[in-house]
Amino acid sequence: MRYASRIMLLARIKAEMMAALKAGRIVEKEILRVAVGELTTVEARKGSLSDDEAAAVLRKLVKSNRETIEVSTDPAQKQTLEQEIAILEALLPRGLDESGVLAALASVKDAIASAGSDGQATGIAMKALKAQGTVVDGKLVGEVVKKLRT
Repeated sequence: MRYASRIMLLARIKAEMMAALKAGRIVEKEILRVAVGELTTVEARKGSLSDDEAAAVLRKLVKSNRETIEVSTDPAQKQTLEQEIAILEALLPRGLDESGVLAALASVKDAIASAGSDGQATGIAMKALKAQGTVVDGKLVGEVVKKLRT
């Protein structure tokens, strides 16, 4: 089933890329073309591509764009990169917000509070969240863990 959903994601990206091409949305077409290329490359190297791996590739592209924005001095380039980030994030599964992370960590709250350090507590939290199959931002989890430990 994972394979079928990956094909659906790839087909969705290709369809959106073609729609962007026909509508003249150059930025969207180009970032989707890059995403398809990256996904195809990872799949070719590994022989397959899971949904988690595909999402990781898209997150890597978003992270790369954010890092480039930080060092860029060109306002036009920053605007283009922000558009690309929005397009890529629309393809990613929605993650939990702070209240969602707090709720998801309710069952391990005592273990987080009694952990030896913030790092160990964050490890406990991430393990619990991964076991639940939730999508979260690591920085947000770190912030929530610090709040739970105070």
